[in-house]
Amino acid sequence: MQMQVNQLKNKLTQQLATIYKDVALEQSFDDIAQGLLNTMRLSSEVAVVKPYSNQWSEKDIILITYGDSIIKADESPLKTLKHFLDRTIENTINSVHILPFFPYSSDDGFAVIDYSSVNESLGTWQDIECISKDYHLMSDLVINHCSSRSAWFDNFVKGEGQGSDYFFTALPDDNLSDVIRPRTSPLLKEVETGKGKKFVWCTFSHDQVDFDFRNPEVLKAFTSIIRQYLDMGVKIFRLDAIAFLWKVVGSASVNLPQTHEVVRLLRTLIESAEPQAIIITETNIPNTQNLTYFGNANEAHGIYNFSLPPLLLNTLLTGNCLYLKRWLMSMPPSQDGTMYFNFIASHDGIGLRPAEGLLSESELDNLVHTVENFGGKISWRTSDNGEQKAYEMNISLYDAMQGTVNGKDEWNFERFICAHAIMFALEGIPGIYIHSLLGTQNDYKKLANTHHNRSINRHRWQEEALEEALADKDLHHAKVLSTLKVLLNTRITQSAFHPNATQFTLHLGLQLFGFWRQSQDRKQSIFCVSNISDQVIALPLSELNLIITESWFELISKKEINNLTQELLLTPYQTVWISNVMA
Repeated sequence: MQMQVNQLKNKLTQQLATIYKDVALEQSFDDIAQGLLNTMRLSSEVAVVKPYSNQWSEKDIILITYGDSIIKADESPLKTLKHFLDRTIENTINSVHILPFFPYSSDDGFAVIDYSSVNESLGTWQDIECISKDYHLMSDLVINHCSSRSAWFDNFVKGEGQGSDYFFTALPDDNLSDVIRPRTSPLLKEVETGKGKKFVWCTFSHDQVDFDFRNPEVLKAFTSIIRQYLDMGVKIFRLDAIAFLWKVVGSASVNLPQTHEVVRLLRTLIESAEPQAIIITETNIPNTQNLTYFGNANEAHGIYNFSLPPLLLNTLLTGNCLYLKRWLMSMPPSQDGTMYFNFIASHDGIGLRPAEGLLSESELDNLVHTVENFGGKISWRTSDNGEQKAYEMNISLYDAMQGTVNGKDEWNFERFICAHAIMFALEGIPGIYIHSLLGTQNDYKKLANTHHNRSINRHRWQEEALEEALADKDLHHAKVLSTLKVLLNTRITQSAFHPNATQFTLHLGLQLFGFWRQSQDRKQSIFCVSNISDQVIALPLSELNLIITESWFELISKKEINNLTQELLLTPYQTVWISNVMA
């Protein structure tokens, strides 16, 4: 479908009017809209994406990695990464999220100095394009803030040039008591500029200075960045820390209506330029707030399922699925045109805010204590009443599965695989962190060098050492990789695992966690059941109400089930996928 540019311009004008209704502007909304169209090079007819259309399938899986998670002497890390992808995951994982690959000053890439360049220590734009030709490429759009060492902020300090009016400022005596943020550092940073003393807003750190989107030139600058990323093959945009984008003194300055409208506007622009491109919002906030970023299938295509990691970890460490089951039952199905982005480990820690209201304070405390006992670290934030609260748990997922709340045991590997088997089968697109795929453990050396808790789960493999680890049968790394690949290769052939396929929660007690998936054409059903305890548990097949006139198969073991009245004895942390179709 095509539509005229003037129709698109009218839509943009309306969106801009909503965003800037309380801002005095020198330009008209019409002129700003035209500037955005010019920047995106939309000059004649533009594509129209059919509403509520799914641009994904059960074959879509995203690998999350830094550009230099694997390094090799005398080779750019992005080339090394491409070789790893081609050798290890080709035909299994079709998408890759390369975490910020731009020049940066801190936060492992999330304090961007220059959005238009590739970090020379990683490689070149040619390396990025090479990866994007063989894999769906996901890139961060670090849109809330940039580095204090960027040219834009240098111009802010000088008081002239591009960027001199790009940053949000407030005054120390402003009412900032309601501001919600995930850090304990002071919110405002004092800066001497060519226009006098300013106090710059810093949601995350004083090296990460927040943009002022009340200035439409900031929006135009990011439109230009988006256009460049599209040209380089980016198909999935991760909107980093988007919830904090719009600020209003005297408010919480999170999830404001203007922020939601900016996301809708960015979707309008991106879809019009590249119909296959999608947006995923990264909003590490309580679950009910996170869900609002779907809008009416007109905002984010996908949202990070932030409540899944702490709830699933809690389930496997306690041997009780009550809280996970309650949450799953409460989650609305993602309507067509939207999807959940499921993950259980990433470059960040396991966030606890998304578990607030889902886990009790005692459950959260118990979870934090257990993770600490397994060598993890805890990052903190300041709560509304000024108290220090655990914000996230920093630990490699493999080490987080060393045991239960009762201590370490012998089920580390099985528990770890169980977590992924559950995640791979849930409604949505799975994202798997490279260090989960490789069974990487806590990196205490890197933690000691950086003094940043998140470094514990950001190991950098030497390619030769990785190859040796994967070749050593006495180590768990090869077994983790091969087992996860078997699960993924099974998943991508099952239509009932489409991200939007029907899902219902099963009631099988507290030690068996299960749900039912049905393909959109209703031809395939899969009953996904996991023993989340360290005991052998019987699964009566009669409780699944399997249709006796159909043949049933267990997809992971690839065995036919001949007696529907029998009990299946599930070993500790075993998962079964029972289907009426053996694809």
